[in-house]
Order: sequence, then structure tokens, then C-alpha cells
Amino acid sequence: MNFYTAKADTAAERRVAVDDMILTKTMPTAAGSRMLDGYMSLFDAEVITRLENAGYAIAGKTDVGEFAIDLVGETSYHGAGTENGTLLSASAEAIKSGDVPAVVCFDVNGSVCRAAAQNGLVSVKPTYGTVSRYGTIPAACSGETVSVMADSTAKCREILDVLAGHDDKDGTSLSEEQCALVKTAAAKPAAKVAVLTNFCEAVDDAVSAKLDAAKAALTAQGVEICEIADEKIAAARAAWNILMCSELCNNVSRYDGVKYGYRTQNFTNIDELYTNSRTEAFGELLKTAILFGSDNLSTENYMKVYDKALRIRRVVCEAFEELFKAYDAVLLPACSRLAYTEAETKADKYLAFEENQYTAPASITGLPAVTAGSVQLIGSMFSENMLFETAKLLAKEGE
Repeated sequence: MNFYTAKADTAAERRVAVDDMILTKTMPTAAGSRMLDGYMSLFDAEVITRLENAGYAIAGKTDVGEFAIDLVGETSYHGAGTENGTLLSASAEAIKSGDVPAVVCFDVNGSVCRAAAQNGLVSVKPTYGTVSRYGTIPAACSGETVSVMADSTAKCREILDVLAGHDDKDGTSLSEEQCALVKTAAAKPAAKVAVLTNFCEAVDDAVSAKLDAAKAALTAQGVEICEIADEKIAAARAAWNILMCSELCNNVSRYDGVKYGYRTQNFTNIDELYTNSRTEAFGELLKTAILFGSDNLSTENYMKVYDKALRIRRVVCEAFEELFKAYDAVLLPACSRLAYTEAETKADKYLAFEENQYTAPASITGLPAVTAGSVQLIGSMFSENMLFETAKLLAKEGE
């Protein structure tokens, strides 16, 4: 677990860290992979520029799992962060230790949301397209989002207010008028929240207790809680795994051992150079995702697998649209347990593709999600301020 310290002479509240999926020209960016170990970018990501223009100092970088597709960073080339066999998130530890009050992260497969929930922190995954992805390491472009993890909803809101805005350099960036909708503004907490019960069935006792506490906290503040099941939204996990791996397969094809990145010393021709460089540099989980994505995009499977996943994405979006006609927000777990152990990840190497059933709904739809009180709230597009106000009730801030 690495934390690259940069500027330590700045007031604590004006210091933030960024994770290792975000390009910085003064510090290496490796995306947790041997393939990019030591890589130095020639430019800063747009979010770095916005933070520095607003007076924030980049205190350092936090490690991530390889291309941020794992649970909480355990597949990093630098090694998993652990304590007594329990996996640690570098970003969460940087906040809990007091090094920084917030970390700007790149959420690809829900690791930011999971880490915040397991460490009692707050995170926000904003509406897709409201924060520029320019200068981030591409993985699953249709769902990955620059997110914020912090020690409070106020700090999350403060940093998001700096980051949100249109960027001509990002082809998926929404208009300035739309981006402005997520910035700091007066809002009320949700009046009616739907709890998706079919997402609550496979969680352990600790997570179940957090869900009960969240429902009690909201009810005590006059929020109406309704428990419902929605099998359409539950289909998000399978579809997201297909789309994520397919997009990842394309995005990492650029790493061939020729232009930059890791290059094997064991080759006699160009085919061996490509094959051995990628075989030696990529980890097992990433290789699996690449192979799965390649198979999805094959001539045989494109229509019956990849195209079907795109259709399921639309079904999930429409299911949320129907829910938001009756409810202000949706509450569900962020993970099935409040800690992961090394033993669990060794016993099930693909646990990240199972645990993302809780984060896939927000990833596949691009809807905003706020984690607080160790649970997750999802709202309609541009509803970040309402989610923050509701999250304050969960985190019991201001009491």
C-alpha cells in the first residue's frame, strides 16, 4: 500500500490526495499495474488542474488495485495492504490516519464505495459526465467516474463543487448548465426512500445491522421507508461485468511493450514481445477480465452477449426511472461484509465480480451514489445535493 507524499507544508484542510488512476506530471501513475510501474505523465488530469486552481495542494497519491477493478486494492503490483489478514484500502487509510481529509478517486468497479462503507467514511460517485475524465487511465469508459472519498459529507460536497463542470477535452462531458446542477446548492433530504430487499438477503450480520440503523435513522427524521424488490435492477451485475470487461479489453490493448510501459526481456520476434510483455506485466484478475471481454466481443458472442448487456443497461435505467416517480432515493448495501480478508480473496479470486452486484446499478446507469453510515444511497441524475442531505442523517453529522 503506497502513499506518495508531495506537498506537506499546506494547511491540512486544503490538502487532498488522488489515487493512482489519475495522471500527475510530478508523481508516477501506475494504475496499480506492473505494466505502468514508474510511468510519468507529461500532463496533469483535468481534476488536478481544477483542484490546484481552487487552492488545494495535492498531498500525494494512493495505491489502487490493478486498473481499479478489484475489491479494495488487493491486486496492486505493489502488494495488498493488510492488517491482521484484513485488506486495507490505501485511500481510506490515508483519510483515517489524518494525512488528508479527502481523496479524489477513480471508481471503475465500486472499490471506492466499498472502501468508504467498510471504513465508516463518506463517498460520492457523481452523475456520469459531470466531472471530467480527461487525464485518467481508461478502463471501463461507459461507467467509470471520478469520485470523492472523505471524512464527512461536507468535505465530499466541497471537493465535488470544485471538480464538477464541463470540459471540452472529455467527449462524455455534459454541458456546463447540467454540471452546475450537482454543485453546492440548497436541498432537502429525501422524503421517501425505497429499500431494495433483494439486495439485502446475502449480507452478513454486520451489514444487516448497518442497514437497520440506517432505516431507523431516516425514520426518526420523518423519512418514509418502503421495502420493495426489483429483479430488473438486480440484473445490473451480470450486464456490468460483460460491459466492463469488454471495454477493459479494448482499453488495455494499447499496452504492448513497444511504445511505453513494461517490456519483456524474453523475446525473439514481435509476437513474443507482445505476448510475453503482457503475460509478465498483467495480474491474474486483469488477464481473466481481458479474456472474458475478448470472448464477449467475438463474432460469435457479440450480439447474444455484448449487445444483450447493452439492452439490459437500458432496462435497468428504465427500472430506476419508474422507481424515482414514487421515491426520492434508493437505499441498498455497498457490500456484503464490512471487511475482506486475504483468505477470502485467495479462496475466491473473482470475488470482486460478485461483490459488485451492489455497486453495478450505479455504474451501469451513471446515476449518482453517496455512501454514508456504511450503506449506499442512489438518486436520479443531478440529485447529489439531496443525497448529501440524506446522507447527513445517516452519518449523524451535526448532532
